[in-house]
Formats: sequence, C-alpha cells, structure tokens
Amino acid sequence: MQEKNIYFDKYSITQLYKCLGGIPYYWDEVKPAYSAIQNIQEVCFSKDGLLKGEFVNLYSSLFKNFEKHISIIEALSPKNKGLTREEILSVAKLPNGGSFSRILNELEESGFIRKYTPFEKKNRQSLYQLVDFFSNFYIKFMRDTDIENYNWVAMTDHPQYRAWSGYAFEQVCLYHLSEIKKALGISGVLTSVYSWRSSKSDENVQIDLLIDRRDNVSNLCEIKFSINPYEIDKESNAKLRNKIGVFKAETKTRKSVFLTMITTYGIKKNMYSSGLAQNEITMEALFE
Repeated sequence: MQEKNIYFDKYSITQLYKCLGGIPYYWDEVKPAYSAIQNIQEVCFSKDGLLKGEFVNLYSSLFKNFEKHISIIEALSPKNKGLTREEILSVAKLPNGGSFSRILNELEESGFIRKYTPFEKKNRQSLYQLVDFFSNFYIKFMRDTDIENYNWVAMTDHPQYRAWSGYAFEQVCLYHLSEIKKALGISGVLTSVYSWRSSKSDENVQIDLLIDRRDNVSNLCEIKFSINPYEIDKESNAKLRNKIGVFKAETKTRKSVFLTMITTYGIKKNMYSSGLAQNEITMEALFE
C-alpha cells in the first residue's frame, strides 16, 4: 500500500484485511480513490472483479482433487469455534482414512485452517477452524448471491455483516498475538493460547482468546469491532462479570484472571466500564 502511495486509516485497512487477508495479489487491486467498502464492492462484486471467480481457482491451483478440500472448508465455515475431526467427516460426508488426514494436513500447512485444543481439553478433543479470510468471506457473502447485482455498501447495516465482522476481527487478533503480548507488556513471558466454552453453566459463555501465562495470570480477552469507542452498558457489564465468574468456577483456576478488552477505538468511559477491565488494547497495537 505504501509503495502505491495509498494511505488508508487503520480502521479501513483492518476492514480490507478481514476480507482479503494478507495476500499481496489481492491488495494490488485496491484503489486509492475508493473507500474500503467501495474497494470490496469493486474487487468482489463487480463484473470484472478480481475475486469473482477466485475461490475455485485458488483451491484447484493448489490441490489435487480439490473438491474434497472445498467440502471441508464449507463444513467449517458456519462453525466459528470449529469442528472435531469426526464432526468434519459427518458434515462434509467424506470417508475416514489416510486421504482425509492428508487433506486436513494440506489445508493446515497451507494456512487455510488451524488445529487447536480448547483450554483444559485433551489433544483428541482438538478442533479444526477455518482461518482463511477470503474463503470465509466468499462462503458468507459471495457463494450464494448474484454477485454482479450485490450491494455490499447496503449490506454493512445487516446483522449478518456485523456477525461476520466481529468474528473476522477476532481472527485478525489471533494473527497478531505477538503484538497483543507486546501491548500487554508480556513479550518475554511464556504463554499458551486457548479458547474456552462453558460445559456446565451456560453454553453461551465462551472465551475466544484466552492467554494463559506462566506468571500466574490468565488474560480473558473480549474482542469487539466497532466504528466508535465500544460502550459497555448495564447488560454487557453483567455478561462480562458473569463470564469471568463462570470461568473461575468451572476451571477452578488459582491464577489471577484479568479481563482484557481488545477494541478498535477503545472503551467509552461510563459508570459500567469503570474498574471492569484490567487491560485495554486498541487496534493501533496490531500495527506495531
């Protein structure tokens, strides 16, 4: 972007990254006279848009019998937290065996999916999660639509957009863990990164980014993407406090639990935000 003398603000760059990922070939299509939203409209939803037919081209150019790879990607896309190996087999309707393991390995090594183990779970309970930005965007918005007549600008007010945008920002943060650790001042501390979901109290209580530290602290990260400073109201304050309480009760952790808010523009100060979070990180930290 700098080589092309394109200087967008960090919010716009993050918007584009959630769609294009870090692929230079895609970013080369970004035009300085367009906003981030207009660029996505042009690249993804115009008649001659670069990414209009990119999804199938991408997988067919990389993998033999690519249809099976795509079936796994499509199975994972609706499940933000990921699926187990057995669940993927069931949803994708693929036979179990060595070829399936090879396909999973190929997708993982190529950066399309990641394998991770939730907090306090065993390796056999590992989940596979789709982490390729464009693949997720394509399946959510491009696959089943009349692309050339799709109005992406209007879509940005839709609940589906807000759900995708929040999840995609979580993935951006996962890609920038070293920057987040630097912002927390723990670059030199040994850490493990997990997700966590309540299995007893409330299945809706989940932590998408948990930084478990060797210095006897766990950072419970709450990630929010918004165009303005994030406002914590009475209801969200109660939900956050409940999340911390449920996590402590179920895990019986002896570590200090620090609520860490990661947002675009910080937290709006009010009576409900005061004293709630031990750490606040803004989008700026991801660019360090």
